[in-house]
Amino acid sequence: MVDRKRAGGGAEAAARAIAAVWRIESAKIVATLTRLTGDFALAEDLAQDALAEALEQWPDAGVPTNPAAWLTTVAKRRAVDFWRRRERLDERVSVIAHDLRHGQDAATDALPWDPDAIDDDVLRLIFIACHPVLSREAQVALTLRVVGGLTSEQIGRAFLVPVATVQQRIVRAKKTLGAAHVPFELPPREEHRERLAAVLGVLYLVFNEAHAASSGEDWMRPDLAREAIRLTRVVAGLLPREAEAHGLLALMELTAARFPARIDAKGDPVLLADQDRSRWDRSAITRGLASLARVDALNRGRGGYALQASIAECHAIAASVDDTDWDRIVLLYEALGKLTPSPVIELNRAAAVAMATGPASALQIVDRLVASGELQGYHLLPATRGELLLRLGREDEARDEFAAAARLSGNDRERALLQQKARS
Repeated sequence: MVDRKRAGGGAEAAARAIAAVWRIESAKIVATLTRLTGDFALAEDLAQDALAEALEQWPDAGVPTNPAAWLTTVAKRRAVDFWRRRERLDERVSVIAHDLRHGQDAATDALPWDPDAIDDDVLRLIFIACHPVLSREAQVALTLRVVGGLTSEQIGRAFLVPVATVQQRIVRAKKTLGAAHVPFELPPREEHRERLAAVLGVLYLVFNEAHAASSGEDWMRPDLAREAIRLTRVVAGLLPREAEAHGLLALMELTAARFPARIDAKGDPVLLADQDRSRWDRSAITRGLASLARVDALNRGRGGYALQASIAECHAIAASVDDTDWDRIVLLYEALGKLTPSPVIELNRAAAVAMATGPASALQIVDRLVASGELQGYHLLPATRGELLLRLGREDEARDEFAAAARLSGNDRERALLQQKARS
């Protein structure tokens, strides 16, 4: 049975329904097909074929009462046809064909998965998309496409790369996974922590690009940030005893809470000291603090993501910049630097030191970073040095640093802000 009442025109209503179903259910659909076929690349292709068939049929026939089940059923039929063409009528074909003959997964029946259950198939899919045989760019593209349900066009817009490049990365990733015979299974216990770190690293990278876009006209990409948060929430739900998954979710929520105040009406950046804190998203802060509490409830200490979330917490609970516990932030950066040493963390620590004890001591830290050459080409190094020099009254030197930072910045909005600082 299908619902033939279509508001706003059949094609438009069907397209909206398809986009919504795919965004919500695509991971489970592809995961179910991968488990049945034993072939991730084939499963993703079958799901895309079913999506194409929906785009053809639903505008005229109406949206099925159970769209996800309809897509899964069509994909299974495509799988049977594919194997028949290749004369591979093995046990897998028999199982799928039996289900189809007996009406299981029909468009009017229940979903082929329990919507209330924690789905190990989805977790396997996430680990495949972030498999170490893939490049980081391929991991990001595959995760957003297969797990997140984004189209190649959406991924291309989010990262300002041509759609053809995104599609090429996805095709190459699937071929690489097939050539490496990557199984559809959770990683062995001895590899679990390292593989999970890769998954969280991909999601962290996606969120960072959304939080401060490295290029383009927009300083932030909130839609991409929401997708990173959604996927991280899925991982945290599937792995409730993994502290770092909750720590990353806390970091994202507490950071995203400031988004409403980070740009003005023209889309230009508003720095932390100038933000209207009444515009911060209190619901996101509450969710972030709850995720941090889950980290602590596991009694394993706060890892790298949770320590970053702790820093974001200091900002979230402070009434103003002056009321912020900068001494605690310095200590948190010191702990973070010992746990995961990084010149970027040291640069951030310098900014906190400037607020806690003054710009002179912070400038010493920054000058050591300049001398090391580790952050050569990183625009925030001269930008931070410019701020410190300005506070010390060394305006000519500060102007040069802001101009250098503007030349290095790839983001149009940020570059304009730095150029303005250099002029003023």
